Amino acid sequence: MNKKKLLLIMLIATLVGAYFAFDLGRFFSLDYIKSQHAALQAFADQRPLQAALIYFTIYVAVTGLSLPGAAVMTLLGGAIFGLLWGTLIISFAASIGATLAFLAARFLLRDAVRARFGAQLSTIDAGIERDGAFYLFTLRLVPVFPFFAINLLMGLTPIRTLTFYWVSQIGMLAGTLVYVNAGTQLAQIDSLGGILSPGLLFSFALLGIFPLIAKKIVDIAAARKRYRNWPRPERFDTNMVVIGAGSGGLVAAYIAAAVKARVTVVEKHRMGGDCLNTGCVPSKALIRSAKFLAQVQRSRDYGIRSASAEFDFAEVMERVQAVIRRIEPHDSVERFTGLGVDVLQGEARITSPWTVQVGDSEISTRNIVIASGGRPAVPPIAGIEDSGYLTSDTLWELRQLPRRLVVLGGGPIGCELAQCFARFGSEVSIVARRAQLLPREDADAAALVEERFAAEGIRLFTGTEALACHGGGDGQPGTLRCRRGDEQIELPFDQLLVATGRQPNTEGLGLEALGIACDADGTLHTDDFLRAGYPNIYAVGDVAGPYQFTHTASHQAWFAAVNALFGDFKLFRADYSVIPWATFCEPEVARVGLNEREAKERGIACEVTRYPLDDLDRAIADGEAHGFVKVLTEPGKDRILGATIVGEHAGDLIAEYVTAMRHKLGMNKILGTIHIYPTLAEANKFAAGEWKKAHAPQGLLGWLAKYHRWRLG
Repeated sequence: MNKKKLLLIMLIATLVGAYFAFDLGRFFSLDYIKSQHAALQAFADQRPLQAALIYFTIYVAVTGLSLPGAAVMTLLGGAIFGLLWGTLIISFAASIGATLAFLAARFLLRDAVRARFGAQLSTIDAGIERDGAFYLFTLRLVPVFPFFAINLLMGLTPIRTLTFYWVSQIGMLAGTLVYVNAGTQLAQIDSLGGILSPGLLFSFALLGIFPLIAKKIVDIAAARKRYRNWPRPERFDTNMVVIGAGSGGLVAAYIAAAVKARVTVVEKHRMGGDCLNTGCVPSKALIRSAKFLAQVQRSRDYGIRSASAEFDFAEVMERVQAVIRRIEPHDSVERFTGLGVDVLQGEARITSPWTVQVGDSEISTRNIVIASGGRPAVPPIAGIEDSGYLTSDTLWELRQLPRRLVVLGGGPIGCELAQCFARFGSEVSIVARRAQLLPREDADAAALVEERFAAEGIRLFTGTEALACHGGGDGQPGTLRCRRGDEQIELPFDQLLVATGRQPNTEGLGLEALGIACDADGTLHTDDFLRAGYPNIYAVGDVAGPYQFTHTASHQAWFAAVNALFGDFKLFRADYSVIPWATFCEPEVARVGLNEREAKERGIACEVTRYPLDDLDRAIADGEAHGFVKVLTEPGKDRILGATIVGEHAGDLIAEYVTAMRHKLGMNKILGTIHIYPTLAEANKFAAGEWKKAHAPQGLLGWLAKYHRWRLG
């Protein structure tokens, strides 16, 4: 603790201690001020300015130190200074004192509270940043909320000091007037409780609701203004138009059809979107074939003296297409038409908040959900356009294995595909601008992946910037020129795979004409309810961010569909509190919630529990004894803040922590759950056991040891 905080604590403790030690509270009782009213009134009449200054100072001190007595002081102010001057003096004194208490709480407590409860406070902070003035105004208008508690609690939030002051000044005015007016009739008051009658409290409660009603009116007015230049159709063709038939769009359409709304889906390319056709499904099919080859090469690890496998790369790629064809019916036009969805093939253009143009037809709709997905982002590297580069969209057309493959990008897509091609026999090099692969993960997780990649012959160039491409294209070899520190590197390739992230598909939708804005990363600017620019236009998936995962797009689609169809009754904020993901290279890396790096960057205090998988029976039996389970918990508590798993089937094992976090189950609950032996899932229980050992009551165990020694005789 720094000296300034220590000095302030000592000062506050001294003043508060003196208040109670010298029984100063007796001077702030109703009986006392009534008995001294005549003397105080005489002093104020003789020295009005001096009396006002002394009164003002004492009032600020009482409220600033959160001492009892503010209500009595307010009555006294009304009795001495009258309604007008009493209200004026007390209004400023109360607001200044409240702000001092607010600042003291912020200075002394905020860092410690945020370090301990930062994850839980994130939602509250977001609400305060968005509507803090409304919340504070409502609390100030309702006297049943203790004003001193409001001062201290608001100091722990991100609300601006100036906002706190002026909202408090206005919000406390009504209550101040009631007490000051009562003070003008001091002789007739028998108790403080009699001042606020049930009827008056009810009136204040209605006043407290007023800011919320006002906000709703403002929202309605803003919506009307937004629609001002767009004529609303008298009748709509459909309840919802969904642009894009990927995971987000199809889930939104499914939900709308399930509640008997009329919904139209527009897809310009293939049903199922990137996930089915060029992303999740084909990549996992390719990973499975590559993993089989890797296991064959490790035959001695399984007690098999020798094993070999012959393959044709073209046949492997045909198998990938066969997997896609087998899954296609799940996302087909026929299936969704059978569910009651109208499916149109073509390019959609939004011509107004109420209409969507598809070819020569225009559809009027009450709501629009933009789920147009994304595409691979290609960095502006000299010569790259002539290099014949591949992306995760186009590599599925390959039928000949490249001898030398350079992968540009060290994220999940780059890592998964690089390992696949290396296992098929390509000479693979990864060029990554960041200092480690999988930059969103902890360094120890990335290190295990890098170690495996190096063992499999993949050349790693992390912390390396790609400068220019020379050659390539038309099946010709090329060279990628790079720089790592002061070193210049030339990497020859037969194929260049660009895997440097994805960018949202927002072009050609007519968004510019509607004034729908994009954020810095190219995603559409959406509010907490996934509305993009207009109350009836929503965005999900890659075009909305902040996560580019199939399961997140589906998650958002539920909120968008429900808000679009039932938002007149209730709107639901999109919940990103528990979002898991996995990278399906070997070893797999899966995560949910915080990791160590993020906790450190955000200043969130946590405890780290680690269980190594090389100690797990099933991992040893499977020849996969590598990796770890790492769990972050609140200091001294079993509440889970995040988990990272590296190892075999990490993407499956993480589900237990996702469930635990979603339903607020702690490490004790996981430890108390029976896990089948021998399974990899036992690792989660053993990690909970490691946490329990670290929190064992050593003092009690010491006494138990003595007890058992005594029992031995």
